[in-house]
Amino acid sequence: MNEWTHKEWIKEKNTNKSTAYYLYAPMCGTCQVASKMLSVVTELLPDLPMGKANLNYVQEIADLYEVESVPCLLITEGGKLKEKIYAFQSVPYLYSKLKPVDEYSRSW
Repeated sequence: MNEWTHKEWIKEKNTNKSTAYYLYAPMCGTCQVASKMLSVVTELLPDLPMGKANLNYVQEIADLYEVESVPCLLITEGGKLKEKIYAFQSVPYLYSKLKPVDEYSRSW
C-alpha cells in the first residue's frame, strides 16, 4: 500500500470507480495493528486502489471527511464517500468490507 498525498487521494478517488484510503498516526498502537491487518487484505485484493496517509500530514482530509479518530478507513464509490470504518475488528471483517469494493471497482 502506497502513501498518498491529499492530491493523490483526490486523483485516485476521481479516476477509479472505487478506492480505499487508510488514515493512521505513527505513534498509535491500534494503528500499527490495523496496518498489519490491512497489509494481509491488500495481498488478497491486489487490484483494489488503496493508499494510506499519516493523518498528521493530511489534516485537510480530517476536516473534509470529519475523521473522528485513527485508525480510519475511507471507502469511496463514484468519487463519493461511501463508508468510514474505525473498528478494524479482524482480517476477515476487513476483507468482507473491501471485497465488494474491489469487485465494484473491477466491474467498470
